[in-house]
Formats: sequence, structure tokens, C-alpha cells
Amino acid sequence: MSRLRAGMICLAAIGVLSGCAFQPESTQTTEPERIAVIATTSEPETVAEPAPSDPAKDMVDELSLEELVGQLFLVRCPESDVAQMLAQYQPGGLLLFGRDFDGQTPQTMEQTIQSYQQASPIPLLMAVDEEGDTVCRISSHSAFRSQRFSSPRSLYESGGLEAVRQEEQEKCQLLRQLGIQVNMAPVCDIATDPEAFMYRRSLGQNPEITAQFVQIVVSVMAQECVGSVLKHFPGYGNNVDTHTGVAVDTRSYQSFQAGEFLPFTAGIEAGCDAILVSHNIVTSMDETLPASLSPAVHTILREDLGFTGVIVTDDLAMDAISDLYGAGEAAVLAIQAGNDLLCISDIQTSYAAVLKAVQEGDLSRQQISDSVRRIFHWKQKLGLLEYN
Repeated sequence: MSRLRAGMICLAAIGVLSGCAFQPESTQTTEPERIAVIATTSEPETVAEPAPSDPAKDMVDELSLEELVGQLFLVRCPESDVAQMLAQYQPGGLLLFGRDFDGQTPQTMEQTIQSYQQASPIPLLMAVDEEGDTVCRISSHSAFRSQRFSSPRSLYESGGLEAVRQEEQEKCQLLRQLGIQVNMAPVCDIATDPEAFMYRRSLGQNPEITAQFVQIVVSVMAQECVGSVLKHFPGYGNNVDTHTGVAVDTRSYQSFQAGEFLPFTAGIEAGCDAILVSHNIVTSMDETLPASLSPAVHTILREDLGFTGVIVTDDLAMDAISDLYGAGEAAVLAIQAGNDLLCISDIQTSYAAVLKAVQEGDLSRQQISDSVRRIFHWKQKLGLLEYN
């Protein structure tokens, strides 16, 4: 990475970012191995309209193939040897779970996250699942909050969308204080069966109200400079848990257009950063492949819904995938389907498989570069990369 490092500095590890427009104390660095700023030139005084500059593309063009491949992974934070993994594979980000907050305080967690950023040659997306109620990786620990954040369902029932707005703002501020830029939320799914896996995690309202909820949450997250991830496309419904097995959804495509797509469309219009795709097999879109591995589902998301941001897989270690595919095979299929960022636990196997697939022509370097460019645009928006 020497060519790229020579002209850039890292902004992410200087300290906790206070907002999207992060201003470092100094524009100099003594760490040539760190990444960050590319200078852009002013518009030339010519009659012809100059092509728009894309510094993220310039950055991507400077990366080696190995560095490009590493950026495709959002890795579950290992229990040990984190710095070694970050230096070796240079992943796009780390996903924190409840175990990562055990025994920590806000101060020590902030320091831990800063140490991860300092160990990474390219600034990391630091992500967490903090939906509320049953999925609270941070607020389940009393050192961070006296009680868990509430579920969207209970917030709406007690105080409507204004209660949702207020708690979302508090949640985002806590994440930013710790140095976490991405929350894997909001949940856009519409679940009506109390026995369904997604019931407690969903808002519990009709598509129109759920769309309003998503719009508010995405807007608050953008204001607080926390990255949003709509999930679980194309809509989970009342299906079974894909953590423990295969889920097959036989609803008609028209039912998704009239209902499940509305919250996702609202989130896209509100400027969401990323959309996570589920492992459900949705027969009206693809009769055989899980949505996360289906080119047809990704075409719908890109072309029918017009989404241009980062597409993320659900965790590829879930049984719905691991029961059918090896870790390396699933990673390659996920990229071929159109995902930009893969949620994984085993980076060694997945990284090697994707790298080999590019080297052998099963994946194109151009596709990988396009995905990393979208990821870099997201990092820039969150204040992790800044261009002068």
C-alpha cells in the first residue's frame, strides 16, 4: 500500500469523532503506513465541462487486490489477536457483540475501539446491533445504560413516533461517544404473528406506519452521523429463524410490492447508507437461492427500488447458509450475487476464497473495486475519510 499511504493520513484513529465533518488537530502524521486524505484539484479554467471528481475512486485505484478484498468484510470482532487480524487482512469493519462489552466501561471501551482503529491501516467501520429490547449488545450492560433501550414496538405503543425519535437520538449519541459509527438498524420487517421470530424486533404496525418509523430513524441517524442499515430485505415477515435453519417464504411478489417494500423505499428516500439482505428463500424472486446469495433479489434492490448504497449480507455463519454452503463458497456466491460487504466470523477462509476467485476470473476486479468505492463513500460520509 506504499503508493497510497505516501499521499494520505488517517483520520479515524486520532480520537472519537464528534460528527460527520471531523476536524483533526493536525493535518500531519508520523505514521506513513496509515491511510486517508487525497487532495483534489480545483476546476480547470476550460470551456469544456470537467468530469466530476471522485476521490473515493482514486483511493480505490491505489489499493492492491489483497487490500481491495479485505475491505469487503465486516468481521465479527475476534476474542483475541484483533490487531494481528486487522494488520493481516485489513477488513472493512468490525462488528461488535455483547461479549465485547463484558467488563468494560464507556471509557475503556472507547480506548479499546481507538486501539482497533490504530491497528488498522484503513479506517474501520465500527458496527453493532443495538435495535432495542431483545437485541442490545451495549445497553444490556449496566455500565453503559441503566436499562436496555426499548424495542421500537414498545416505544411506539407508549409514545408514538416522537418517543422513537427521542430514544434514537440518545442511542446514536452513545454510539458516537464510544467511537461506533454504524448501527445495524432499523428493522424494516413487518411481522404479525406473535410466535414469529421477528415479532418482538419489528414495529408491529402496518407498512405505511412502519415506513414513517423507518424514515424518522434514518433521518435521526444521519443527523447524529451514525450509519444506518435497513434490514432484513426483502422483508422477513412471519418466517422462522435463519440462525437455526432454512426459511422459505412463499408469498407473492405483489404482496412485497404492496407491503414489505414500503419501509425499505422510505429508508432509501431518507438517505439510508446500507441495506442488509436476509437468508430467507423468497420463492417469488428466486426459488432456490437464499436472498443473500440471489442475483435476482439484488437486481430488484438495485433496479426496482433504485438503491445505490452498500448492500450487506446477514451473517454468513448462520445455519441457513452454513448448512448448505462452506464459508468460502458462500462468500464467493455472495459477491457474485451483488453484495458489497459480507458479515462473517471466519475471515481467513472467506478472504482466501474471494481472493482466489478474483485471481482465477470467477469474480472481476472491477466488481470488487465498485463495491469498495461504495464502502469508501460511506466511510467518508461518516467522517472516517476526509478529502482536502
